[in-house]
Amino acid sequence: MTPAEDIALNLARLRERIAEATARANRPAGSVTLVAVSKTHPAEAVVAALGAGQRVFGENRVQEAATKFPGLRPDWPDLRLHVIGALQTNKAREAVRIADAIESLDRPKLAAALAEAMAKEARRPEVLVQVNVGEEPQKAGIPPAETDAFLRECLEVHGLPVSGLMCIPPAEGDPRRHFTWLAERAARHGLPVVSMGMSGDFEAAIACGATHVRVGSAIFGTRG
Repeated sequence: MTPAEDIALNLARLRERIAEATARANRPAGSVTLVAVSKTHPAEAVVAALGAGQRVFGENRVQEAATKFPGLRPDWPDLRLHVIGALQTNKAREAVRIADAIESLDRPKLAAALAEAMAKEARRPEVLVQVNVGEEPQKAGIPPAETDAFLRECLEVHGLPVSGLMCIPPAEGDPRRHFTWLAERAARHGLPVVSMGMSGDFEAAIACGATHVRVGSAIFGTRG
């Protein structure tokens, strides 16, 4: 098979697994959005996924995303780009310019930078607050105990369009308690989006209430 055919087949299998996990959780069909993580993969791989019906993509690095996606939008106007990686404040304006969602808001300085960038660009991509649910020192994210106060700051002080929460649980151990916590905290604040679950644990995340799952290797293969 060609690489494009491989991607299409992988997407079909993944959609089936997502549908099955959604049904097992007694959730409505189509209530989980697949974010195809295309970081380190070329624009040709994105085009193959687009041709197979995928429309939502995730990229870690703003610079990499800027080389792939603006040129695709004329042919695929319903394409949606999520910035899912750690975001430097000096990249906030470019992220606001090219992204439809920014999933990695994790500190007050970045909240201020995004608010300023949105005012300058007259563009307001949706924003997710990243929570460091495992309180791991090597990972980005607001500590769980500070999440409520940070959400209030983002909404009331900066007026950011916060629509939900995102997390990356610890690699070791059962992720479900972290997933459950995140979904419950989002519901407490009336936030509709819960982005959690990746290639190895997205079915558990769906069972716990994920609205978005971020999957890369199961679609595109090992990263370049």
